[in-house]
Amino acid sequence: MTYEYFIIFLVFIIVLLAIIKINKKDVKLDMNKLVEYLGGKDNIIDTEVNLSRFIVTLEDVDKVNKDAIVGLGAKGIVEMDNQLKIILGPNSKQLKKYIDEIK
Repeated sequence: MTYEYFIIFLVFIIVLLAIIKINKKDVKLDMNKLVEYLGGKDNIIDTEVNLSRFIVTLEDVDKVNKDAIVGLGAKGIVEMDNQLKIILGPNSKQLKKYIDEIK
């Protein structure tokens, strides 16, 4: 009887891991796309992180594809002069680190 429960539990765990793997996005690929949608690494002057917000200072805000950034999963974008505040959630710190590495 306990073997049956163990097998059911094991199958459940395998199915759960398979679903998680299928739904997991390639974060590095998304970061590359996000840098591209921000106008490229040469358009990025400075970056900051404030909780779930990624704050980026740009040379030319007109080069930014805001719709594509929202399509990647941003919850919102606020534009102030040459600065964008992008609400990304917990990936904000990873993105800042990635941009600092490629600059």
